[in-house]
Amino acid sequence: MADPKRPAAAPHSQGKNKKKRIWLRVLAWTMSILLVLGLAGVGVIAYAYSTIEVPDPNSDFQTNTSFVYYADGKSKIGSFQVQNRQSITYEEMPQYVKDAVVAAENRTFWEDPGISVTGLFRAALGLVGISTGGTESGGGSTITQQYIKIMYLTQEKSFTRKAKEILLAAKIGQELTKEEILERYLNTVYFGRGAYGIQAAAQAYFNKSAAKLTLAESVALAAILNSPGNLDPANGDAEAADLLERYQYTLNGMVELGMITEAQKAEIYRTLPEFPEPKTNSQMGGTKGFLLSLVQKELLRAGFSEEEISGRGLKIVTTFDKAAQAAAVDAAKETALQAAGGDKKAAAKLHPALASIDNATGGVVALYGGPDYVKSQWNWATNPRPTGSTFKPYALAAALRNEWTLNDKLNGNTFTPDGDSRPVRNAGGANYGRITLQQATTKSVNTAYTDLVSQIENGPQEVVTAATDAGLPESTDWDPSNRIPLGRTEVSPLNQASAYSTFANQGVHRTPHVVAEVFDVQGRSIYAADTNGSQTIETDVAIDVTYALTKVTQDGTGYRASQLGYEVAGKTGTYYVADGGRSETRAVWFVGFTRQLTTAVMYVKGDQGTTDLGSGWFGSGWPLTTWLAYMRTAMDGKEHEGFDPPTVRVSTQTPTAKPSKTAEPATENPLPTETVPTEPVPTVTVPGEPTVPQPTQPTQPTETASVPSGQPTVTEGAQAAVDPGAQTVAAGP
Repeated sequence: MADPKRPAAAPHSQGKNKKKRIWLRVLAWTMSILLVLGLAGVGVIAYAYSTIEVPDPNSDFQTNTSFVYYADGKSKIGSFQVQNRQSITYEEMPQYVKDAVVAAENRTFWEDPGISVTGLFRAALGLVGISTGGTESGGGSTITQQYIKIMYLTQEKSFTRKAKEILLAAKIGQELTKEEILERYLNTVYFGRGAYGIQAAAQAYFNKSAAKLTLAESVALAAILNSPGNLDPANGDAEAADLLERYQYTLNGMVELGMITEAQKAEIYRTLPEFPEPKTNSQMGGTKGFLLSLVQKELLRAGFSEEEISGRGLKIVTTFDKAAQAAAVDAAKETALQAAGGDKKAAAKLHPALASIDNATGGVVALYGGPDYVKSQWNWATNPRPTGSTFKPYALAAALRNEWTLNDKLNGNTFTPDGDSRPVRNAGGANYGRITLQQATTKSVNTAYTDLVSQIENGPQEVVTAATDAGLPESTDWDPSNRIPLGRTEVSPLNQASAYSTFANQGVHRTPHVVAEVFDVQGRSIYAADTNGSQTIETDVAIDVTYALTKVTQDGTGYRASQLGYEVAGKTGTYYVADGGRSETRAVWFVGFTRQLTTAVMYVKGDQGTTDLGSGWFGSGWPLTTWLAYMRTAMDGKEHEGFDPPTVRVSTQTPTAKPSKTAEPATENPLPTETVPTEPVPTVTVPGEPTVPQPTQPTQPTETASVPSGQPTVTEGAQAAVDPGAQTVAAGP
């Protein structure tokens, strides 16, 4: 029943009140739903916060640079790294750097819980954008969040990743102190130019350690953090202008936060600090790249993983001697330039290669494989080329093993081996008559060495066995004929040095290596090279081979090696190809050793190392000049140690070559000859070294070797070998 005191409502008022009650109910329900959802959301967030676990760090950011040192263990050659990064402690970081980064990236860093309130709003907008198919915007990333994203997450732009970043930032913000977070961030963040962390950045941009950064330099690096690729002043004026704007923003923030005074700001506000010229080469640039590449390959063979080599903070001590390595580089570059007549473009087409080994350990003391590893990774010191007459000592060893002596006689005249259609000749068609094995070695007589291998039972294989026992890796391309000692066989300079070192060691072969020892990040030795070696060539055989090779450097084609002032054993080598009546010189060598060091030098030309070197190239010329220039430094201060006498008394009479009266007629493609000019010998000046007599460059396609007045005539034979479509010729002064 209606209340009599209350007036009846008008029809339109009743409708209005009804609508009002509906809106009130909708509002009440909406608030209730939001409250429930809010409480549920808080619960979900609380649960997520309590259950989320900090994941394993991204492996790249747990690494530390492994450094490679010369043999002294103090001088750095270079480094290996997943990232160019070196961790330093919070105390080692300049206060300017810490303050500038906070002013540039997160001015509430010291007060916020890892997530800024205003930043969360921008992040929420970003999350909405992501959830509706857009991209992350606003960011709202504090230093803590940036560290989380780099160290634990991916760079993926997704709702899930952003939510996880916020939760982890909140959690880590409670578990770590601000100092710990800032230290880790500054050791992790990318500054551009391949540099991760403030220490690497200081070196990359200012060529100094982080501890030595000035205020202006610290602010500049903090500013670059905002967008390294777009704020590097080396990239252009526009980038430098943008960096200046960010630099000034950072300085203003430092004043605002009381980190520096207005006076300090004013002093450096208008201009950026001076940036040194950026390094254009990578860590593998220049000649050192060849060394680092060899080190890396050797460690992989030794069982180290790529991760260990690149990112475990190893100290890798190599066998390379700093002074000797510098001498090798200088000798190769300077002599190549001299050989090209001072023409740098012509010199760039020449490829000198040098490998030097410590006989006592097998360690590679120096190596030159090319001028710049970044431009070309082809290492001329480790890639095989035809050896010319530097292969003859292996035939000599094979003969001595088969009861030959250095006094035994051989055919020194032109002849045609049984079963062959082509004659074997010496230089200029010279005939020596019956000569001893020692004389054939001193003069590098091709006919005698071909006769030698023909007379040894299973001669070619015996030569191969002797060569591999000395330390050469056998190749299927080796010449299996009685002409094998004449040098179509291909061997690398490093392997030649290693095998000749076996003769220097009285038959003990030590595996060539470039890593001496490796230490872990705690300084503990975890690897050391085996330097013991094993007897692979009989002692008496090695002694007699060495003795025979000393005569080459005293009375034969390598006589100039005696200028070193030490007793030297060695062999020259030149490889020719004769085709269609034209002779091309493809490779020239000198391999020589003292008691302490064995060094092989080779020259080739062209992209593939198969271009004609031209007239006047031979082993006793530029290769021997390079060898001398290097060895003078490498042997400086070492004891004068001689070699053992031969096991059998050897005749020292030197044969005299006479023009052949019975030589067979020349073929359609006559072989090149070698003669000895009598004109004065010019000199070549090697910087820092005494003048070195250098062979003249004849105008005819004839190989010549200059011999001082009073020296015996020096010739070395040219020999045709089987080569489809061409006559291959090996010779060797």
